[in-house]
Amino acid sequence: MKRLFILLATISWLGLSAQSPEAMEKIEAAKIALITERLELTPEQAEKFWPIYREFGKQRQDIRRDFDQARKNFDPNKASEEENKKMLEMATQVKERQLKLEQEYADRILKVITTRQLNNLRKAENDFKEMLLKRIRAQQMQRQKQQQRNDGRLRDRQN
Repeated sequence: MKRLFILLATISWLGLSAQSPEAMEKIEAAKIALITERLELTPEQAEKFWPIYREFGKQRQDIRRDFDQARKNFDPNKASEEENKKMLEMATQVKERQLKLEQEYADRILKVITTRQLNNLRKAENDFKEMLLKRIRAQQMQRQKQQQRNDGRLRDRQN
């Protein structure tokens, strides 16, 4: 757990920029550390688990990306009733695809880990997201405070 906090502190220090591959690698390393720890993966399990989990993550990301692309230029206030209906249907189809993907990968992953570990995986993923969001919010607040201090100093110099 100590290693995880060190990684998260490093991520926070680096800055969470989507353009920074180094930051993204650090985030991924922290996620792997947390999941490995929470699931108590044996080396044999880890060797089989991580390729399946990465493949699942990529496919989950692809589904999200497809839907985000479709929504990119969609404005429900300007769309016709038919276009709004199609978007709602697409959202339902995306959820169905996600559910089917989760079921498929749960079956594959359960050949490697126990049901207890699979339940812990879902909790660990949610906990990691929460921790990451808290870090991002804290970093944003820190930047805002710093900006306010800088603005105050600038005003003081101008007076």
